Amino acid sequence: MLSFVLSLWHETQNLYFMAKIGSIGTSTGRKALLLGSGELGKEVAIELQRYGVEVIACDKYANAPAMQIAHRSYVFNMLDGEKLRQIIEKERPDHIIPEVEAISTTTLLELEKEGFNVTPTANAAWLTMNREGIRRLAAEELGIKTSNYKFASDIDEFRKAVKEIGIPCVIKPIMSSSGHGQSVIKSEADIDNSWAISQEGGRAGAGRVIVEGFVDFDYEITMLTVRAVNGTQFCEPIGHIQVNGDYRYSWQPQAMSQKAKADAQGVAKKVTDALGGYGIFGVELFIKGDEVIFSEVSPRPHDTGMVTMISQELSEFSLHVRALLGLPVPQIKFYSPSASRAVVVEGNSNSVVFDNLVEVLSESDVQIRIFGKPEVVGHRRMGVILASDINIEQAKSKAERAYNKLQIKVLPRED
Repeated sequence: MLSFVLSLWHETQNLYFMAKIGSIGTSTGRKALLLGSGELGKEVAIELQRYGVEVIACDKYANAPAMQIAHRSYVFNMLDGEKLRQIIEKERPDHIIPEVEAISTTTLLELEKEGFNVTPTANAAWLTMNREGIRRLAAEELGIKTSNYKFASDIDEFRKAVKEIGIPCVIKPIMSSSGHGQSVIKSEADIDNSWAISQEGGRAGAGRVIVEGFVDFDYEITMLTVRAVNGTQFCEPIGHIQVNGDYRYSWQPQAMSQKAKADAQGVAKKVTDALGGYGIFGVELFIKGDEVIFSEVSPRPHDTGMVTMISQELSEFSLHVRALLGLPVPQIKFYSPSASRAVVVEGNSNSVVFDNLVEVLSESDVQIRIFGKPEVVGHRRMGVILASDINIEQAKSKAERAYNKLQIKVLPRED
């Protein structure tokens, strides 16, 4: 009930935020501060600048993708609430846009109460950046079907939770992203190692993890859901494949029955209505036949949704920015079946070369985005290939052909 009241209050305030934009650097201009400046933040920054919005990019490392195009930037640990507050009070942005999980959400809650505008709301950021918060909201408050789950804060609670949920089960830190800290327990021999992985990969979760029952599903989707001044709309469902919790492939639309699609949209609307605010939400769902099982939600553009940069008239980033600026989204126009293939680079270098691009782009309806990340240590998503065709299978094949032509050279580090 409290979350609903807060979101309703926030939307009421937004109704009075007149949809006008003045010149950058003047009292009539709009200013947006990005908390997270990776590849998704970069696309959001581009869309903001199309509307003449001043962009300030923040991240924990220098020269992040969005920083390369922003008006100015800050490098700091966004989990440091005091530093976060200091920068926000200095900049006085019209829009605070969280783009990653590792943020002091308690500080955002305080700042929103003081009159700052957080996208979509500070409460949404707080709930969704903590798997415990969003799971309890969906399952216990909204009555939406999820996998069985238990939470654990130490190794003894963890072992007990695994025993109660049963093997196989999925382990995730309550705060992490891109698959960090996630693992699957397939036998008792995996228990201690899974706990160790969760502790190494979590972000500010104080060791706490969620133990989820294994879900028998046919496929999983991302239902991109847009909440704007003129109501809620949905993109075509996006199918995807993840490796250790990290996205590798996505395609749109995912084939599904009309009942499953309608029910998926119903679940997505129920969750996003509870979170409130304006913007795009990536609602992750498991589908078994016509049954819909809620997994997670991100209150911002989703990595699997990068396929919308070729499949739709308005990408997920365009939709996010229109909505958060208080502008209507009259229609989401879908162009054609499309697919994306993540470009993951392995090595330890600050000098990566993407070669053979003439061949990569030799077919029609193929695009590549190179994110411009300054380095790779271990493995890192550094780009994405996009392709469209007459059906999903041909779009997937086209994206894979382009990917196989790409030559990646990881050179020795430059001083």
